[in-house]
Amino acid sequence: MATEGHDAAPSAGEYIIHHLTHNQNHHQHGPADFTVINYDSLFFSIALGIVVCWLLYRAAKKATPGVPGRFQAAIEILVEMVEGQARGIVHNAQSRKLVAPLALTVYMWIFLMNSMDFLPVDLLPAIGQFFGIEHLRVVPTADLSMTLGMSITVLLVVLFYNIKIKGVGGWLHELVSAPFGDKVLLYPVNFLFQMIEFVARTVSHGMRLFGNMYAGELIFMLIALMGGALAMSGTGIALFIGHIVAGTVWSIFHLLIVWLQSFVFMMLTLVYLGQAHDHH
Repeated sequence: MATEGHDAAPSAGEYIIHHLTHNQNHHQHGPADFTVINYDSLFFSIALGIVVCWLLYRAAKKATPGVPGRFQAAIEILVEMVEGQARGIVHNAQSRKLVAPLALTVYMWIFLMNSMDFLPVDLLPAIGQFFGIEHLRVVPTADLSMTLGMSITVLLVVLFYNIKIKGVGGWLHELVSAPFGDKVLLYPVNFLFQMIEFVARTVSHGMRLFGNMYAGELIFMLIALMGGALAMSGTGIALFIGHIVAGTVWSIFHLLIVWLQSFVFMMLTLVYLGQAHDHH
């Protein structure tokens, strides 16, 4: 949009819409277009997943039996924390050999993806525009398709352990005998409630992470808009400093959200896997 031959500054709405638009293979046509691919979410999630794997590999390779360095000590604290949580929830020692490393990877991966929110709002999108990328969202966990994809993956692992621990027949019997009892007349009701539980906890698992990170991303944009408006309006250096203070305070508070949402997603993963090992 131009005015008198010059590009006009975008409005607040245009600025937010621009920053909330993904780099996609095409524009979405309807609320459930499964042919849409968000390239930015895929790129940053895969890149940060590689970083997590590299960090854990480096820690394992450089581990020494003596006094550990700071990096090794930090990783060991994380490993012991996750192992302790897994031991208290999943009582099958054989299963924990896979479940505990999975939970640790999920925790670190989501924490890094959440932490992308601390980068300046316009930094990476501006770099992307320099290389001809019009839209770029850098927080993968603020993308509902990513968080639901992770929660569905957790559901698949839960189904795997249900069948592995209880057998196909045992699990199918549990689907119709719980929660209201092993009575033929209650089989349809039990099965319906089981399906509702699987769907509800999978959707809530992904939506909880998405909602918190999306809201945090939006607040950072509003703070950036406030600072830009104050700078252009000439309302005084004190108000502009207030914008810096607001951004700093929100960043400190958001650090708790970033960590907490990573921890909650990991704990719910462990809880659902623990339930898959329990017989009803």
